[in-house]
Amino acid sequence: MCYNDRAMQTRFRVVALIGKYKSPEILPSLLALADWLAGRGLEVVVDTLTASHATDLPLRVLSLDDIGREADLAIVLGGDGTMLNIARTLAPFDVALAGVNVGRLGFLTDVSIDTMFETVGAMIDGRHIVERRMLVEAEVRRDERPVLQTSAFNDIVVSKGAVGSLIEVQVRIDHQFVCALRADGLIVSTPTGSTAYALSAGGPILHPSLSLLTLVPVCPQTLSIRPLVVSGDSMIEIEIIDARDARAHFDSHSHLELQEGDRIVVRRCAHGVRLLHPSDHDYFHMLREKLRWSERPGR
Repeated sequence: MCYNDRAMQTRFRVVALIGKYKSPEILPSLLALADWLAGRGLEVVVDTLTASHATDLPLRVLSLDDIGREADLAIVLGGDGTMLNIARTLAPFDVALAGVNVGRLGFLTDVSIDTMFETVGAMIDGRHIVERRMLVEAEVRRDERPVLQTSAFNDIVVSKGAVGSLIEVQVRIDHQFVCALRADGLIVSTPTGSTAYALSAGGPILHPSLSLLTLVPVCPQTLSIRPLVVSGDSMIEIEIIDARDARAHFDSHSHLELQEGDRIVVRRCAHGVRLLHPSDHDYFHMLREKLRWSERPGR
């Protein structure tokens, strides 16, 4: 189950720093944080892609898989997209993740770079909230053979391509027929992804502690078809019935051109993501701030 645990404390020994891809401008902040952590007696490592932006980096360089095996905590300096990519890779190792926001929204990377040392220091000392979030895995089957297996933290999207024609799919949940859908697309979203594309398409916001999935149609031809919320333990099958130019996207990190008869099977992953938040983290305050719920019209 997903949960928040304000009491859980972890002793950190090895901390990995991972920077936003192709963003050498974050190196000064990353190196300053590395020096500060080393001064706290922690071993600091960095991933290979971040290290490629610097010469004579005074840190041990590891692949992401090695970071998963060795690090107790990975601090991501970037935006939500960077965190999504790193979370999928490190989730099987159950490495704790914290994010310093140098992007735009910062739903997942909620440590301000302006208070980075103070906030990270409190986290290292055990003053943090631990939150476990679900991942989903997907298998695309063609002629009953798997052609792609991958995972997603936000969502899996089946959508029309460049031709612009509607796609037609059949949806089953736990082998039970749900509907035939003609639409621009269909989004299967985790609670984390409920504030991303699914929200823009009219889906509900799910609290991240919930074990739920949403199916959100994108511009359906039949207007009575509405978003559907199901158990996080459900198995969702999407069969492509008519698709002259259909594609499947997985967190936008990978995609696959689809053919008629393809089936996308979506399940909950056996492992999840362990996020650390500052001790004063308030999910609803974050929503008000990021989605500007409290702004008055005209201001």
